[in-house]
Amino acid sequence: MRKALRWLLALTVLIGTLSTAGAATAAGPEAGTTDIKERLLSVPGMSLVEEKPYAGYRFFVLNYTQPIDHRRPSKGTFQQRITVLHKDVARPTVFFTSGYNVSTTPRRSEPTQIVDGNQVSLEYRFFTPSRPQPADWSKLDIWQAASDQHRVFTALKGIYGKKWLSTGGSKGGMTATYYERFYPRDMDGVVAYVAPNDVVNKEDSAYDRFFATVGTKECRDRLNAVQREALVRREPLERKYAAYAEENGLTFTTIGNLDKAYEATVLDYVWGFWQYSGLSDCDQIPADAKNATDDEIWTSVDTISGFSAYADQGLSTYTPYYYQAGTQLGAPTIRFPHIEKQYIRYGYQPPRNFVPRDIPMRFQPQAMRDVDSWVRHNARHMLFVNGQNDPWSAEPFRLGKGAKDSYVMTAPGMNHGANVAGLVPEQKALATARILDWAGVAPSAVQADPRAAKPLAKFDAKLDKRDVQREMTLRP
Repeated sequence: MRKALRWLLALTVLIGTLSTAGAATAAGPEAGTTDIKERLLSVPGMSLVEEKPYAGYRFFVLNYTQPIDHRRPSKGTFQQRITVLHKDVARPTVFFTSGYNVSTTPRRSEPTQIVDGNQVSLEYRFFTPSRPQPADWSKLDIWQAASDQHRVFTALKGIYGKKWLSTGGSKGGMTATYYERFYPRDMDGVVAYVAPNDVVNKEDSAYDRFFATVGTKECRDRLNAVQREALVRREPLERKYAAYAEENGLTFTTIGNLDKAYEATVLDYVWGFWQYSGLSDCDQIPADAKNATDDEIWTSVDTISGFSAYADQGLSTYTPYYYQAGTQLGAPTIRFPHIEKQYIRYGYQPPRNFVPRDIPMRFQPQAMRDVDSWVRHNARHMLFVNGQNDPWSAEPFRLGKGAKDSYVMTAPGMNHGANVAGLVPEQKALATARILDWAGVAPSAVQADPRAAKPLAKFDAKLDKRDVQREMTLRP
């Protein structure tokens, strides 16, 4: 749980149109049916926050009443934020979650663009405003979140009756996978992007091997030198940090003090670079760290890691993530062989350090083992897309003999933004063909030859724009 400020795609979004039955009809009231807004609002517990216009679609921001505890639904409810990008009830539907907050700006995930369909997006429970009050944090787990999705799917399946796919990137890819594990009969296919799979939380040597070989030696050496120098110059740079914190009203109650926040930010630096940058960005890293100015070291670390990340103000939005990392998901720990021990005081700090102390936490090691075993032996119609240069892909999901029509593919040279479009041509065509088939919209030409597969929806510069937000390096 360290951070590196970089820009994370709320999910890889993409391009192309055409449809199996010719062009799909434009959004709006389908002939002879009730207006889609009325149909959505006729769902018990569904309420409208706002509708935003978008050409060719209807876009709704909604609240849906969910039980705090799906095992004991009579024990209280909360309002969960949902968005619906409506194309046509005759089209397939993609169920998207980032695993964090939901964007209230119209956006289209890559599978939605590939199948030219509708998209239902769900905010993950306990991310505000979708947080029960008072918050019983014991009800934040992967089964409860999967049950949120199951309940939304059940409520909307009567409106969107064609095939459904689930998708998400990073923690959203994990979320789509967990949903499939607990409710394998809901979706017709799953596309999980850059989804980490930390089966044994205490065994993280795969990450050390990754950082020893990723990119080029020249680039690794530059990054390692800046990271080391930031710790060697701890005293003057922490004075700069204190002034920065005072100027921006930052406090450090949750992590404990400024010194811990400083080291956590610096230790995020190398990870953060590879997560969201590439080899072409290496020339932006100071080439001679020992002779660089304090400002040059500070600026490089701040650009990649973000010095506000471990302040209370940076942590609070992501409390639900850190809680889950410390109770079920697990969190990476890596070594720093290029930094002498006397310069590292805390090492990679555990998720417990990033969650307010009044929230109890207990790690459940069986949670990820169960999911991993299920995927290996039971995966059906599942596609995992990873990035060759993405640290999170060092511990990927793997398929066993029991998996059927499921795939793990790696996009060469890509980082945490890896997607189907970035795969080698043969895999790109295969992945696109399988997504179209699972959604029930594969044209006859694609059924005859998967190499003919391409997205059914044309690129839309706004709709397919990548959403960016400040993220933490050790937050998938």
